[in-house]
Amino acid sequence: MRTVSGPTEHVVVVGAGLGGLACALHLAGAGRRVTLLEREAEPGGRAGRLVRDGFEFDTGPTVLTMPDLIAEAFAAVGEEMSDWLTLTPLDPAYRAWFPDGSKLDVIADPARMAEEIAAVCGPREADGYLRFAAYARRLWELERADFIEKNFDGPRDLVTANLLRLVAAGAFGRLQPRIDRFLSDERTRRIFSFQSMYAGLAPQKALAVYAVIAYLDAVAGVYFPHGGMHAVPRAMAAAAEKHGVTMRYGTAVRQVETRAGRAVAVVTAEGERIPADAVVLNPDTAAAHALLPGPGPRRRLRYSPSCVVLHIGSDAGYAKAGHHNIHFGRPWRRTFEEIITEGRLMSDPSLLVTNPSRTDPSVAPAGQHTYYVLAPVPNLVTGDQDWRGGLAEAYADELTGVLEERGYVGFGAAVRSRTVVTPADWADAGMAAGTPFAAAHTLAQTGPFRPRNLHPSLGNVVFTGSGTTPGVGVPMVLISGKLAAARITG
Repeated sequence: MRTVSGPTEHVVVVGAGLGGLACALHLAGAGRRVTLLEREAEPGGRAGRLVRDGFEFDTGPTVLTMPDLIAEAFAAVGEEMSDWLTLTPLDPAYRAWFPDGSKLDVIADPARMAEEIAAVCGPREADGYLRFAAYARRLWELERADFIEKNFDGPRDLVTANLLRLVAAGAFGRLQPRIDRFLSDERTRRIFSFQSMYAGLAPQKALAVYAVIAYLDAVAGVYFPHGGMHAVPRAMAAAAEKHGVTMRYGTAVRQVETRAGRAVAVVTAEGERIPADAVVLNPDTAAAHALLPGPGPRRRLRYSPSCVVLHIGSDAGYAKAGHHNIHFGRPWRRTFEEIITEGRLMSDPSLLVTNPSRTDPSVAPAGQHTYYVLAPVPNLVTGDQDWRGGLAEAYADELTGVLEERGYVGFGAAVRSRTVVTPADWADAGMAAGTPFAAAHTLAQTGPFRPRNLHPSLGNVVFTGSGTTPGVGVPMVLISGKLAAARITG
C-alpha cells in the first residue's frame, strides 16, 4: 500500500463530515496532531441538522447501519461508543407499502422476516428469502476485507482468492437477475433491490456485488441514534476534541498551498496560513480538487441520481406508519428509466418517508411530528428541471398529494413547517451534478477504478468521503475515513 511520504506529525483535515471525523479519530489514536477545519458552525457535513419552527430535522442520511464502524472510530482513541451515543434498533427496519394495498415489514432477524414473508407472500417465497439472506451475508464476508476496507493502488490489488470466490458466486453479474433466482414475488424483489438507487444504478444494471447494501439494510439491522442522525457527528467531534484534535468551526478553506509536489499549508478564506505535514480533504471530489493547484482530473465521472427532500413539521401522527416507510409506485423498471436514462421526474413516485419523532419525541414539540420525505430525481446533468423557479414548491405539493392518496390522510393540512431541498440546493452546497450520492458505482467507478484517495502527484494529499473509495453510504464513508488515515499512518 502506498502511503504519504515524508513527515506526517501534523495533519490538517478539511471538512467535518463523517469521513473527516472518522479520519481525525483514527489519526489522533495513532498519535498524530490533527487540526480539523469546518466551514459550518457545527460538524456533520451531509449529516447535518436543520432546526426550524421548533422542529429538528436530519438534513442528510436517515438510515444507520453497521454501528460497529462508528464504534471502531471511537475505539481508535480508547473510547466506548455507548458512552457517547444511544442507539435504538428499529423493529421493523422498514415498513414497505405496495400499490396493491399490501404491506411488508422488513425485519432484521431472518427467522422472523421469513415468517413475515410467508404470511404475506407464501412459504416458498420465505424459503427463497432465507437463501438470499445467506447469499448476501456470504458476499459481505467475501467483500469486506479484500474489496471494501482496503486501499487500492491499482487493479492488480483486486486479485485475491476471494475475487475468485466472488466470481464463482456470480457477484459480477447483474443484481436483479441474481435476486430473481431467489425471489419470485414482485414485492420482495423490490425490497431487496431498491438499494441500487443509492449506488446510482437501476438493479437491472447494477452488479450483484451490491446485494451487500440490501444485506446491511435489511438483514444486519437499522438503528436510530437518540437526537437524530446528527448526534453521530456531534459525538464523534466531541470525542476527537477530547483526545486533542483541534476543531475549528466557521473556518472555510480557500486553497491548499503546495511546493515541490507536496502540500505545505492550508489557507483559510480569511487568509490565515496553517502549516501542514499532510492534508486530508473531505469535501465532494470536485470541490476538493478546486482547493488544489492545477486544472484537476480530466476524467469525466458519471453521477448518481439526486433527490428532493421535504422536511415536514406536522400536527399529524399516523399509527400505521413505521419509522422508515417505503412507498412503491406501480412501475418499477420504468421508474429507473425515467430518473436515470430519460432525466424525467417519476410518473408514479416511489418514496422514502421517515418519521423520527415516533422513536424520539424530542425532535418535535410535544404532540407533534417530524417527517423526512425523499423522492429520487434526476441529477443536474441528466435532467433539465428548473429547481430555482417554482418547481420546488410545486413538486412538494405534488408529493404531498401522493402521500395523502397513500394513506396519510390530511397530511397537507397538518403541515406546520416545510422546507424543500432540491438538486439546486445540493449543488449550492458544493456537490457535483447536484447530487448528495456522488459518483455512480458503475464497474468503471468501483474499487480501484473509483477516484483514489491518494493524490497522484501531491504525495501528502489524501481524500475521504463518498466520492472516493469505497463509496456512498454511511458505512462506506466511515470506512473511507479509516482508509484515508491508513494512507498517512501506514
